[in-house]
Amino acid sequence: MINIIDYEMGNLRSVAKAFESLGFAVRVSADPADIASADKVVLPGVGAFRDCIDQLHTGDFVEPLLTHVEAGKPLLGICVGMQMLFDQSSEFGRHRGLGIIPGKVVRFPAEMVENGERLKVPHMGWNNLLIQQQSPLFKDVVDESFVYFVHSYYCEASDSNDVAASCRYGEVEFCASVWRDNIMATQFHPEKSQDVGLQIFKNFGEL
Repeated sequence: MINIIDYEMGNLRSVAKAFESLGFAVRVSADPADIASADKVVLPGVGAFRDCIDQLHTGDFVEPLLTHVEAGKPLLGICVGMQMLFDQSSEFGRHRGLGIIPGKVVRFPAEMVENGERLKVPHMGWNNLLIQQQSPLFKDVVDESFVYFVHSYYCEASDSNDVAASCRYGEVEFCASVWRDNIMATQFHPEKSQDVGLQIFKNFGEL
């Protein structure tokens, strides 16, 4: 059973439908007790880091989520769900994350130029992955595959060994995916990344 955490801050149905289309048993749950009976957990996230982490604490999801991770069960974070795995974020002030992956979340520079044109923030649309290590998520995923991003902030991992894939936007090469043991996450949205995203979900579901 794949448990998708419903803490009122994620694009839940599209993630669930993607897994269901691949034949996996999925449960979208707002009950933190359901995490204990799950084989795998997905932590999605849309919106501001502060609001997401507050909702996660308010819903009493943090302790069962950390217990799931400590038990060695697979966890997949998506977008802000990945950012919350880090120590802290500077979005709308300084906010503490879950501290599972060492590092911080920072904003793209306001003035970035590429080929003489100013780049917009948020970084929105298709961009290619630069695979740094063969995370279980990237089985049968070709290097430089295109995936879909929507974000103004990105993760800076303290340990480069945690970076499974990077991506370049203007002058910044940022962490697009992390992998540490049973912990996997993507800054991009697999549920919006067509065949590549479905392959990533398939890989996670088959762990």
